[in-house]
Amino acid sequence: MVDKSHEYFPDQVGNEWVYKGTMIEGGMVQIKNEDTQFTNISKVTGTEILEGVEVTVFNDTNPGNQGPSDSYYRRDIAGIRYYGSKPGTTLERQLVPYQIVRFPLEIPSSFEQFNRTGVDFGTDVDHDGEKETVDIEATVSVQGQETVIVPAGVYPEAIRLEAKMIMKVHLSESGETIQGTDTMTAWFARGVGLLKYIERQTIPSVRSQNERMVEVIEELEKVTVASEVALLRRSEATAKRVFRNHFFHHELLKIPASAGFPADS
Repeated sequence: MVDKSHEYFPDQVGNEWVYKGTMIEGGMVQIKNEDTQFTNISKVTGTEILEGVEVTVFNDTNPGNQGPSDSYYRRDIAGIRYYGSKPGTTLERQLVPYQIVRFPLEIPSSFEQFNRTGVDFGTDVDHDGEKETVDIEATVSVQGQETVIVPAGVYPEAIRLEAKMIMKVHLSESGETIQGTDTMTAWFARGVGLLKYIERQTIPSVRSQNERMVEVIEELEKVTVASEVALLRRSEATAKRVFRNHFFHHELLKIPASAGFPADS
């Protein structure tokens, strides 16, 4: 059991994280055809009331290189729950709220975020005039602790989490099913928060057998966190210093739900 698990997920208003990002896209045959660099700034901007509960608002300028968004979380003694985002999607609104982290963190451990069948996908994938349905399941696992090196520094004993989602989209025109997956590995440091994530997505093609692969990496470059623990960790750092128009959209460890087709808002 990890003592004071909540300290790995600081959410005080004014906290800010700057991430250096890379997106790589390609087909299953052609491994890589594009490598895009981007910057994402994540900041806790305040609180709001959603569904009768107070949630914390995180504003991201460019998560996953997909443009600005606001996301809503609630942290309590049981863990962290995700309450959706703006802009959002039809699919996401049917799934939230759901758990993204459970307290206390136990190594190893895992839990199921959700497992739903026949959900309105919100998009007409095969262009036959009828929106598809989807079966979707997601799990989160706590895998261990390890040293992580990012531009902001070296952080020992970072918690490694893995979130995995499988989506089976049922095409109304042909009756066929296409499957996409999203696996995100993320590392969190006590008093600092998200250090790094690697997200790998497989995006099925409706018309061909050639799946598309997308890999997104964000690494912490700079952090401003109102926490004595964070200041201590940063002083220990060396000089080296948490799915809009593609298949899935992530943030932090939410496994969202937009699916590779245009998002609705």
